Amino acid sequence: MDYAGFWRRLGAYLVDLVCLLPLIGINYYLGSHFRLFYLYWFLPELIIGVWFSVYLVYKYGGTPGKLLLKTRIAMVDGSPVTAKAAIVRHSVLFIFSTLSSIAMVYACLQLSDAEYLSLTYMQQAEKLEELAPSWYGINIILMNIWVWGEFFTMLFNKKRRAAHDFLAGTVVINTALNNTAVSN
Repeated sequence: MDYAGFWRRLGAYLVDLVCLLPLIGINYYLGSHFRLFYLYWFLPELIIGVWFSVYLVYKYGGTPGKLLLKTRIAMVDGSPVTAKAAIVRHSVLFIFSTLSSIAMVYACLQLSDAEYLSLTYMQQAEKLEELAPSWYGINIILMNIWVWGEFFTMLFNKKRRAAHDFLAGTVVINTALNNTAVSN
């Protein structure tokens, strides 16, 4: 198998980020104009995250970024990724993201609309962090360690596997040379 390198995987991540920019923009705008946005956005955010990072990976072998950059996620033996592996790949980030979202919902419920809307966007963010549960800061630190650890792990193994690949028993391979079709 021809394993996808660090730069191609990073490029796929950046393409995925561009694909998600409209949602990021909506989140920014509505989050700054409606105090309860975090409450209403909680479930759709989880569903979109699972669809993007689990369903697309299982069904098509990757996210749009991976597919556009001619890579796909496979099991270590080269077979198509399983549903269980797709879930495991996303599980750690899902837990951290869900905890962060719960903390923001809790924090926004501590404010009145008048108080929230009297603040600038940056002041809103600072106030929400201030009102979040005490474990929120630890969660953010652990999530950052996980994300940076993912990139760090990829740099130091021959197959360029990230930590979530080791957990799920997956690899990311180049498809341009392999001409392998994904079928689930």
